[in-house]
Amino acid sequence: MRWNKKHIISIRDFSREEIDFVLKKSRDMEKKLKLGKTSSLMKDKILANLFFEPSTRTRMSFEAAMKKLGGVTIGFDYPGISSEVKGETIVDTVKIAAGYADVIVIRHPIEGSARLASENVDVPVINGGDGSNQHPTQTLLDLYTIKKEFKRIDGLNICVIGDLKYGRTVHSLTNALENYNVNLCFISPWELRMPRRMVKGLEAKGIKVRETTKLNIKNFDVIYVTRIQKERFPDPQEYERVKDAYILNMDAIEGIKNEAIIMHPLPRVTEISTDIDNTKYAHYFEQARNGIPVRMTLLCLVCGVKF
Repeated sequence: MRWNKKHIISIRDFSREEIDFVLKKSRDMEKKLKLGKTSSLMKDKILANLFFEPSTRTRMSFEAAMKKLGGVTIGFDYPGISSEVKGETIVDTVKIAAGYADVIVIRHPIEGSARLASENVDVPVINGGDGSNQHPTQTLLDLYTIKKEFKRIDGLNICVIGDLKYGRTVHSLTNALENYNVNLCFISPWELRMPRRMVKGLEAKGIKVRETTKLNIKNFDVIYVTRIQKERFPDPQEYERVKDAYILNMDAIEGIKNEAIIMHPLPRVTEISTDIDNTKYAHYFEQARNGIPVRMTLLCLVCGVKF
């Protein structure tokens, strides 16, 4: 596998072998991190964070990951402070950043923007989310969280709840799960169901898929919840109709599997009650923390740094 200068644009660009390799190396990185053996791996390396769309976890975890590797970060976290407001194109912006940095992370509201960026620079580009399309590093940390808990991905029963039409995190996760032997259930309002092409892609791989509008989560190992994304809706009235379609509270999780885990890419709004935070099922804050070793691993791999 060639990782040096590899772009991380879509999880669909990864084979199962490559995904499993990242998960294994992330476990190794987490061990090194706990032992304090990562602080010089990326010294003299620069990461450019180009965030044309709001972000908390992705931006901060990439910045933290780079600093824990001994590197530095530059960039912006709000397009209003970039030359985009002067009319500069995304291509020109990334070309400039490529002249300053060894690796670029980009988030942009337009689908395909990350791939466009990667086609115009000679440094590795990592997609931090492009519209409702893909969020590959989120998917890798999601899979890492699942594997840490269950020691496997094959054979698990997984349900995905919420905005399955616009949610880039669940689109990436669904694409990745095509590589594994899992049972999937999609729970969403009918108008927010998973795109047909993704369901057909899973079924073509022999993966059992069930779709429903009813919130019944008792038989699942992984319960993956997403918020209804107001910013993706072209029609505000459509959002108002479905915004509180599913709320996980103590009543909703009664009777779920003893070993089940509840995940969420965050931020949450009302879809998970704070009462659940202190239960053994809540894994969403750990999930966010797992972004550090996974993103440290990816930064090292695409920059050709051995560890």
